[in-house]
Amino acid sequence: MIANSAFFAAMVVVLLAFWLLGQLDFLVPYKRLVFGQHLWLIVNAAVLVFLNVFALSYAVTRGLFLKDTGRKLAHVDKQLGTTDTVARDLSERLAGEE
Repeated sequence: MIANSAFFAAMVVVLLAFWLLGQLDFLVPYKRLVFGQHLWLIVNAAVLVFLNVFALSYAVTRGLFLKDTGRKLAHVDKQLGTTDTVARDLSERLAGEE
């Protein structure tokens, strides 16, 4: 989930950077001046956008994919505790470990 969120955030930042490069082509003659004075500000802004997009995508995927996990795990635990279970070998293995 973290890797997927990081990949999505990186793609958003790269696409945003390419779009901005296309929109700001009139600044090409001044690139040494702009990068010389404002490189760290640009890098910090890109990192900040990455972190915000990463946090948003992580929260959304966590909310979607881990919905009702506790209830589902309680149901599986209750099913493994019964004698008539589909996963009998797993129940026996869990009983043997205790």
